[in-house]
Amino acid sequence: MTSSSRFISFALSALAVGAVCAAESAALPPFPEFTAPRAITKGPHDHFFASYFAINSWSPDLRYALVLETDIKNTLPDGRPCTIGVVDTQDGDKFIPFSTTRTWNFQEAAMAFWLPWAKDTVIFNDLRDGKFVSVVMNWKTKEERIIPYPVSAVSEDGTWALGINYARLFLTRPDYGYYGDGQDPKKDVVFPEDDGLFRIDLKTGEVKLIVSCAAVKGMVPEVKSANGMSYICHTVISKDGKRVYFLSRSVEQSMEGVKKFKGVNWHTTAFTCNADGTNVRRCFPDGWGSSHFNWKPALSERDARTMIVTCKWQNRIYTHVEFTVGEEEKAHRVGDDRMNFDGHCIYTMDGNFISGDGYFDKKYFMRHWKMVRLADNAVRDVGDFFVPEIYRDIYCRCDLHPRWRLDGKQIGFNSVHEGTRQVYVMDVKTGK
Repeated sequence: MTSSSRFISFALSALAVGAVCAAESAALPPFPEFTAPRAITKGPHDHFFASYFAINSWSPDLRYALVLETDIKNTLPDGRPCTIGVVDTQDGDKFIPFSTTRTWNFQEAAMAFWLPWAKDTVIFNDLRDGKFVSVVMNWKTKEERIIPYPVSAVSEDGTWALGINYARLFLTRPDYGYYGDGQDPKKDVVFPEDDGLFRIDLKTGEVKLIVSCAAVKGMVPEVKSANGMSYICHTVISKDGKRVYFLSRSVEQSMEGVKKFKGVNWHTTAFTCNADGTNVRRCFPDGWGSSHFNWKPALSERDARTMIVTCKWQNRIYTHVEFTVGEEEKAHRVGDDRMNFDGHCIYTMDGNFISGDGYFDKKYFMRHWKMVRLADNAVRDVGDFFVPEIYRDIYCRCDLHPRWRLDGKQIGFNSVHEGTRQVYVMDVKTGK
């Protein structure tokens, strides 16, 4: 073969490879593109979404967003009331208060959800007659019904919920629990048999214990102190309503008398179970733990069993991990080393991307938000957001806690980058 023919052969091969690469690139879903953040709340009061991250805050017609309003900035609420209302995004982002609640915090807010089976109806936690409860309310008419247990997660169809002991949680994580005697914290029992994960029928109000703290005792690290406490927290229901993910955590002592978690070590074990509490499964080996997580949109049966989780991958580095229930041994990292942080991870509505927003760095006090395309693990920045000093307290921090609007055309988050705690949105379009 002549040198010229070898060159032609090489050139044709290069063109073929280039064509394949171009085809593969064209087949990859384009990254979403975001507009600049726009506040939908304003001072003089602080505002933030009325639920934990990833939870839908928009009404079924996409007009109203559930928001809390407070003047408390950097202290624990400790039972002080907070205003709950909606932002009317079709009327100048007007804030419309409709009730108050004494069971809230800066992390999970009041765990407010829209109930799609009743028009203009929401559910949120509150303290009524000395008890922690959940309130089903038509926010326009104020007609309400009391459920005798606070909710920690609500199914997609709004017919049932999960509940936990928020008084016990307050003794172990004051920034997530509720102050007061609204529930019996059972603080003298390390692994109580009558406390743990509850299932709540939101139509009838029936409450049933489905997984006790004692039931997982043999599957979690030993608690060596008689003053220790095991508890269940951080619950989320799969999009098809068939499964639950939850954490069993334990400490060697409660937070009473402990200042800002100093000297306290948590043992965390991640579990899934069926919606009725059966088939309890460990997700990861000892040492992996888990912190933030979400179920994938149920676009297929396998997708409905798949989750994105932040955990200590192979007991070495904290990062973003995807796994499927029933295939836990195939868990795999998502993204590259830029995703090696504990992020509030959420899927896009089409399941093609995940994003994670982390805690602020200690040098510039910026929160970094990144997005991963799952098809090729490509990583892009969503944005960086400054945290003023008044909002750096660990109990009262302002995590971004993003969540998608139901149509996938807008994403919302909490932020303090403009000086106060407010709710922001970014419009979304398909990018490149």
